[in-house]
Amino acid sequence: MPTTTREIHLASRPQGWPVPENFRTVEVVLPDPGPGQVLVRNTFISVDPYMRGRMNDVKSYVPPFALDAPLDGGAVGEVLASGDDQLLAGDTVLHQAGWREHALLGSAEVRKVDTSRVPASAYLGVLGMPGLTAFVGLTRIAEVKAGDTVFVSGAAGAVGSIAGQIARRLGAEKIIGSAGSPEKIAWLTDELGFDIALDYKAGRIGRQLAPHGPIDVYFDNVGGDHLEAAIFAMADFGRIAACGMIGDYNAEAPVPGPRNLMMLISKRISLRGFIVSDHRDAAGEFYRRAGQWLADGDLRYRETIVDGIDHAVDAFLGLLGGDNTGKMLVRL
Repeated sequence: MPTTTREIHLASRPQGWPVPENFRTVEVVLPDPGPGQVLVRNTFISVDPYMRGRMNDVKSYVPPFALDAPLDGGAVGEVLASGDDQLLAGDTVLHQAGWREHALLGSAEVRKVDTSRVPASAYLGVLGMPGLTAFVGLTRIAEVKAGDTVFVSGAAGAVGSIAGQIARRLGAEKIIGSAGSPEKIAWLTDELGFDIALDYKAGRIGRQLAPHGPIDVYFDNVGGDHLEAAIFAMADFGRIAACGMIGDYNAEAPVPGPRNLMMLISKRISLRGFIVSDHRDAAGEFYRRAGQWLADGDLRYRETIVDGIDHAVDAFLGLLGGDNTGKMLVRL
Protein backbone atom coordinates (compact mmCIF):
# COMPACT_ATOMS: atom_id res chain seq x y z
CA MET A 1 0.00 0.00 0.00
CA PRO A 2 1.57 3.37 -0.99
CA THR A 3 2.79 5.57 1.86
CA THR A 4 1.96 9.28 2.04
CA THR A 5 4.74 11.19 3.75
CA ARG A 6 6.44 14.58 4.05
CA GLU A 7 9.91 15.79 3.23
CA ILE A 8 11.81 19.11 3.38
CA HIS A 9 12.96 20.64 0.08
CA LEU A 10 15.37 23.49 -0.55
CA ALA A 11 13.16 26.20 -2.04
CA SER A 12 15.88 28.84 -2.59
CA ARG A 13 19.55 29.31 -1.83
CA PRO A 14 20.29 31.30 1.34
CA GLN A 15 22.12 34.59 1.11
CA GLY A 16 23.99 34.82 4.40
CA TRP A 17 21.99 33.35 7.27
CA PRO A 18 19.29 30.90 6.12
CA VAL A 19 15.67 31.83 6.79
CA PRO A 20 12.56 29.61 6.93
CA GLU A 21 11.52 30.83 3.47
CA ASN A 22 14.51 29.01 1.98
CA PHE A 23 12.77 25.70 2.78
CA ARG A 24 9.50 24.04 1.81
CA THR A 25 7.60 21.05 3.24
CA VAL A 26 6.31 18.79 0.48
CA GLU A 27 3.91 15.86 0.65
CA VAL A 28 4.84 12.85 -1.51
CA VAL A 29 3.60 9.31 -2.04
CA LEU A 30 6.07 6.41 -1.89
CA PRO A 31 5.32 3.03 -3.52
CA ASP A 32 5.76 -0.28 -1.76
CA PRO A 33 9.35 -1.56 -1.82
CA GLY A 34 10.34 -3.75 -4.73
CA PRO A 35 13.01 -6.45 -4.77
CA GLY A 36 16.17 -5.19 -3.08
CA GLN A 37 14.40 -2.20 -1.53
CA VAL A 38 13.24 -1.23 1.96
CA LEU A 39 10.68 1.26 3.21
CA VAL A 40 12.00 3.03 6.31
CA ARG A 41 10.14 5.19 8.81
CA ASN A 42 12.70 7.65 10.11
CA THR A 43 12.82 8.03 13.88
CA PHE A 44 15.70 10.54 14.13
CA ILE A 45 17.24 12.81 11.52
CA SER A 46 20.48 14.71 11.86
CA VAL A 47 21.12 18.37 11.16
CA ASP A 48 24.80 19.26 10.81
CA PRO A 49 26.87 22.39 10.14
CA TYR A 50 28.27 21.05 6.84
CA MET A 51 24.76 21.17 5.38
CA ARG A 52 24.94 24.96 5.24
CA GLY A 53 27.72 24.77 2.65
CA ARG A 54 25.71 22.38 0.49
CA MET A 55 22.96 24.99 0.24
CA ASN A 56 25.29 27.16 -1.86
CA ASP A 57 25.63 26.45 -5.57
CA VAL A 58 29.40 26.10 -5.46
CA LYS A 59 31.80 23.28 -6.12
CA SER A 60 32.90 21.49 -2.96
CA TYR A 61 33.79 18.03 -1.69
CA VAL A 62 30.13 17.00 -2.00
CA PRO A 63 27.58 18.20 -4.57
CA PRO A 64 25.31 21.09 -3.57
CA PHE A 65 21.71 20.39 -2.62
CA ALA A 66 19.40 20.69 -5.61
CA LEU A 67 16.59 23.22 -5.57
CA ASP A 68 13.04 21.86 -5.32
CA ALA A 69 14.36 18.49 -4.21
CA PRO A 70 14.59 16.87 -0.77
CA LEU A 71 17.55 17.65 1.42
CA ASP A 72 19.50 14.67 2.66
CA GLY A 73 21.70 13.74 5.60
CA GLY A 74 22.12 11.16 8.30
CA ALA A 75 19.06 9.41 9.69
CA VAL A 76 18.07 6.29 11.58
CA GLY A 77 14.76 4.55 11.28
CA GLU A 78 12.69 1.40 11.42
CA VAL A 79 12.17 -0.87 8.44
CA LEU A 80 8.43 -1.04 7.76
CA ALA A 81 8.50 -3.28 4.70
CA SER A 82 11.32 -5.06 2.92
CA GLY A 83 12.06 -6.60 -0.44
CA ASP A 84 15.35 -8.01 0.83
CA ASP A 85 15.61 -11.19 2.88
CA GLN A 86 18.55 -9.78 4.84
CA LEU A 87 16.50 -6.88 6.22
CA LEU A 88 13.32 -7.52 8.16
CA ALA A 89 10.46 -5.33 9.28
CA GLY A 90 11.39 -3.93 12.68
CA ASP A 91 15.13 -3.71 11.97
CA THR A 92 16.80 -0.39 12.79
CA VAL A 93 18.90 1.03 9.98
CA LEU A 94 21.25 3.96 9.42
CA HIS A 95 21.19 5.81 6.08
CA GLN A 96 21.55 9.20 4.39
CA ALA A 97 17.93 9.96 3.45
CA GLY A 98 17.20 12.40 6.24
CA TRP A 99 14.96 15.49 6.22
CA ARG A 100 11.92 13.28 5.56
CA GLU A 101 9.49 11.11 7.49
CA HIS A 102 9.85 8.01 5.30
CA ALA A 103 12.38 6.85 2.73
CA LEU A 104 12.32 4.18 0.02
CA LEU A 105 15.88 2.95 -0.34
CA GLY A 106 17.94 0.23 -1.92
CA SER A 107 19.15 -2.27 0.63
CA ALA A 108 22.76 -1.30 -0.17
CA GLU A 109 21.98 2.25 0.98
CA VAL A 110 21.22 1.24 4.57
CA ARG A 111 23.23 -0.31 7.38
CA LYS A 112 21.57 -2.33 10.11
CA VAL A 113 22.59 -1.15 13.59
CA ASP A 114 22.46 -2.77 17.00
CA THR A 115 20.27 -0.91 19.49
CA SER A 116 20.53 -3.48 22.29
CA ARG A 117 23.20 -1.47 24.16
CA VAL A 118 22.90 2.09 22.82
CA PRO A 119 19.89 4.02 21.51
CA ALA A 120 19.47 4.39 17.76
CA SER A 121 20.16 8.13 17.99
CA ALA A 122 23.75 7.43 19.12
CA TYR A 123 24.58 6.32 15.56
CA LEU A 124 24.04 9.91 14.43
CA GLY A 125 26.31 11.35 17.11
CA VAL A 126 28.81 9.70 19.40
CA LEU A 127 28.93 6.48 17.32
CA GLY A 128 28.28 8.22 14.02
CA MET A 129 29.86 10.78 11.74
CA PRO A 130 30.59 13.33 14.51
CA GLY A 131 32.37 10.76 16.67
CA LEU A 132 34.37 9.39 13.75
CA THR A 133 35.29 12.95 12.73
CA ALA A 134 36.70 13.64 16.19
CA PHE A 135 38.62 10.36 16.18
CA VAL A 136 40.13 10.87 12.73
CA GLY A 137 41.08 14.47 13.44
CA LEU A 138 42.95 13.55 16.59
CA THR A 139 44.55 10.26 15.55
CA ARG A 140 45.36 10.80 11.88
CA ILE A 141 45.50 14.56 11.31
CA ALA A 142 46.82 16.09 14.55
CA GLU A 143 48.35 12.83 15.84
CA VAL A 144 47.75 13.52 19.52
CA LYS A 145 50.30 11.94 21.79
CA ALA A 146 50.85 11.53 25.51
CA GLY A 147 51.50 14.77 27.37
CA ASP A 148 49.97 17.09 24.75
CA THR A 149 47.99 20.21 25.55
CA VAL A 150 44.91 20.20 23.30
CA PHE A 151 42.55 23.09 22.52
CA VAL A 152 39.12 22.31 21.00
CA SER A 153 36.89 25.10 19.71
CA GLY A 154 33.13 24.59 19.57
CA ALA A 155 33.74 22.11 22.37
CA ALA A 156 30.10 21.78 23.42
CA GLY A 157 29.00 20.69 19.95
CA ALA A 158 28.61 17.19 18.59
CA VAL A 159 32.19 16.86 17.32
CA GLY A 160 33.98 19.05 19.84
CA SER A 161 32.52 17.42 22.92
CA ILE A 162 33.70 14.02 21.73
CA ALA A 163 37.08 15.33 20.56
CA GLY A 164 38.00 16.62 24.00
CA GLN A 165 37.19 13.30 25.63
CA ILE A 166 39.00 11.24 23.00
CA ALA A 167 42.08 13.45 23.35
CA ARG A 168 42.15 12.49 27.03
CA ARG A 169 41.83 8.81 26.17
CA LEU A 170 44.79 9.21 23.80
CA GLY A 171 46.98 10.54 26.60
CA ALA A 172 46.70 14.32 26.33
CA GLU A 173 47.65 15.97 29.60
CA LYS A 174 45.58 19.19 29.43
CA ILE A 175 42.32 19.71 27.53
CA ILE A 176 41.02 23.23 26.85
CA GLY A 177 37.65 23.93 25.24
CA SER A 178 35.65 26.94 24.14
CA ALA A 179 31.86 27.28 24.22
CA GLY A 180 29.25 30.02 24.27
CA SER A 181 27.39 29.97 27.59
CA PRO A 182 28.02 29.38 31.32
CA GLU A 183 25.87 26.23 31.13
CA LYS A 184 28.00 24.77 28.36
CA ILE A 185 31.18 25.72 30.18
CA ALA A 186 29.98 23.88 33.27
CA TRP A 187 29.12 20.78 31.20
CA LEU A 188 32.60 20.68 29.72
CA THR A 189 34.42 20.89 33.04
CA ASP A 190 31.99 19.15 35.41
CA GLU A 191 30.92 16.20 33.25
CA LEU A 192 33.27 15.80 30.29
CA GLY A 193 36.55 16.30 32.11
CA PHE A 194 37.92 19.35 30.30
CA ASP A 195 40.58 21.00 32.45
CA ILE A 196 39.75 24.51 31.25
CA ALA A 197 36.69 25.90 29.47
CA LEU A 198 36.51 29.39 28.00
CA ASP A 199 33.29 31.30 27.29
CA TYR A 200 34.06 33.09 24.03
CA LYS A 201 31.08 35.42 24.60
CA ALA A 202 32.59 36.68 27.85
CA GLY A 203 35.65 38.29 26.27
CA ARG A 204 38.15 38.06 23.44
CA ILE A 205 39.09 34.42 22.99
CA GLY A 206 42.73 35.28 22.34
CA ARG A 207 43.15 36.99 25.70
CA GLN A 208 41.41 34.13 27.49
CA LEU A 209 43.45 31.43 25.79
CA ALA A 210 46.92 32.98 26.01
CA PRO A 211 47.62 32.15 29.69
CA HIS A 212 46.91 28.45 29.07
CA GLY A 213 49.45 27.83 26.32
CA PRO A 214 51.62 26.68 24.80
CA ILE A 215 49.21 24.47 22.87
CA ASP A 216 50.43 21.38 21.05
CA VAL A 217 47.20 20.53 19.19
CA TYR A 218 44.29 22.68 18.06
CA PHE A 219 41.10 20.97 16.85
CA ASP A 220 39.37 23.73 14.89
CA ASN A 221 35.59 23.75 14.49
CA VAL A 222 35.18 27.54 14.38
CA GLY A 223 37.91 29.30 12.39
CA GLY A 224 38.13 33.09 12.51
CA ASP A 225 39.16 34.57 15.82
CA HIS A 226 39.58 31.12 17.37
CA LEU A 227 42.10 30.06 14.74
CA GLU A 228 44.03 33.30 15.14
CA ALA A 229 44.05 32.87 18.93
CA ALA A 230 45.26 29.28 18.65
CA ILE A 231 48.13 30.23 16.34
CA PHE A 232 49.30 32.88 18.81
CA ALA A 233 49.16 30.34 21.66
CA MET A 234 50.67 27.45 19.71
CA ALA A 235 53.86 25.67 20.69
CA ASP A 236 56.66 25.23 18.18
CA PHE A 237 55.85 22.30 15.87
CA GLY A 238 52.19 22.45 16.91
CA ARG A 239 49.55 20.66 14.86
CA ILE A 240 46.17 22.03 13.78
CA ALA A 241 43.36 19.79 12.54
CA ALA A 242 40.99 22.01 10.55
CA CYS A 243 37.64 20.26 10.85
CA GLY A 244 35.20 23.13 10.26
CA MET A 245 34.85 26.90 10.37
CA ILE A 246 31.25 27.48 11.41
CA GLY A 247 32.06 31.09 12.25
CA ASP A 248 32.33 31.79 8.49
CA TYR A 249 29.55 29.62 7.06
CA ASN A 250 26.96 32.39 6.78
CA ALA A 251 29.28 35.19 5.68
CA GLU A 252 28.00 37.11 2.67
CA ALA A 253 31.49 38.24 1.60
CA PRO A 254 34.96 36.66 1.83
CA VAL A 255 36.21 36.64 5.40
CA PRO A 256 39.75 37.89 6.11
CA GLY A 257 42.08 35.16 7.27
CA PRO A 258 43.99 35.22 10.56
CA ARG A 259 46.42 38.12 10.76
CA ASN A 260 49.21 35.97 12.16
CA LEU A 261 49.71 33.31 9.49
CA MET A 262 53.41 34.17 9.40
CA MET A 263 53.62 32.31 12.71
CA LEU A 264 52.94 29.07 10.84
CA ILE A 265 56.47 29.48 9.52
CA SER A 266 58.24 30.86 12.58
CA LYS A 267 56.66 28.24 14.85
CA ARG A 268 56.83 25.47 12.21
CA ILE A 269 53.11 24.77 12.72
CA SER A 270 51.33 22.12 10.65
CA LEU A 271 47.77 23.05 9.61
CA ARG A 272 45.84 20.35 7.77
CA GLY A 273 42.22 20.30 6.71
CA PHE A 274 40.35 17.00 6.46
CA ILE A 275 37.06 15.48 5.39
CA VAL A 276 35.94 12.46 7.38
CA SER A 277 34.63 10.64 4.29
CA ASP A 278 38.24 10.30 3.11
CA HIS A 279 38.91 8.10 6.16
CA ARG A 280 36.21 5.45 6.04
CA ASP A 281 38.87 2.83 6.67
CA ALA A 282 39.21 4.20 10.21
CA ALA A 283 35.60 3.33 11.07
CA GLY A 284 36.30 -0.21 12.30
CA GLU A 285 38.92 0.89 14.80
CA PHE A 286 36.75 3.82 15.88
CA TYR A 287 33.67 1.67 16.56
CA ARG A 288 35.76 -0.82 18.54
CA ARG A 289 37.49 1.77 20.71
CA ALA A 290 34.56 4.15 21.12
CA GLY A 291 32.23 1.29 21.95
CA GLN A 292 34.56 0.22 24.74
CA TRP A 293 34.94 3.78 26.03
CA LEU A 294 31.16 4.10 26.14
CA ALA A 295 30.80 0.80 27.97
CA ASP A 296 33.44 1.86 30.50
CA GLY A 297 31.81 5.24 31.10
CA ASP A 298 34.84 7.04 29.65
CA LEU A 299 32.88 8.67 26.81
CA ARG A 300 29.80 10.75 27.54
CA TYR A 301 27.45 12.55 25.23
CA ARG A 302 24.40 14.75 25.21
CA GLU A 303 21.67 15.28 22.63
CA THR A 304 19.54 18.34 21.97
CA ILE A 305 16.27 17.03 20.55
CA VAL A 306 13.64 18.93 18.58
CA ASP A 307 10.39 17.11 17.85
CA GLY A 308 8.66 16.82 14.50
CA ILE A 309 9.42 17.31 10.81
CA ASP A 310 7.67 20.67 11.03
CA HIS A 311 10.49 21.86 13.31
CA ALA A 312 13.43 20.42 11.36
CA VAL A 313 14.28 23.81 9.89
CA ASP A 314 14.07 25.38 13.36
CA ALA A 315 16.55 22.77 14.59
CA PHE A 316 18.95 23.52 11.76
CA LEU A 317 18.78 27.28 12.28
CA GLY A 318 19.22 26.76 16.01
CA LEU A 319 22.31 24.64 15.35
CA LEU A 320 23.89 27.45 13.32
CA GLY A 321 23.12 29.83 16.18
CA GLY A 322 24.66 27.58 18.84
CA ASP A 323 21.41 26.53 20.53
CA ASN A 324 22.55 22.92 20.88
CA THR A 325 24.56 21.20 23.55
CA GLY A 326 26.03 18.05 22.05
CA LYS A 327 24.32 16.59 18.98
CA MET A 328 21.32 18.37 17.48
CA LEU A 329 18.65 15.89 16.37
CA VAL A 330 15.10 15.95 15.10
CA ARG A 331 12.87 13.22 16.52
CA LEU A 332 10.04 12.06 14.26
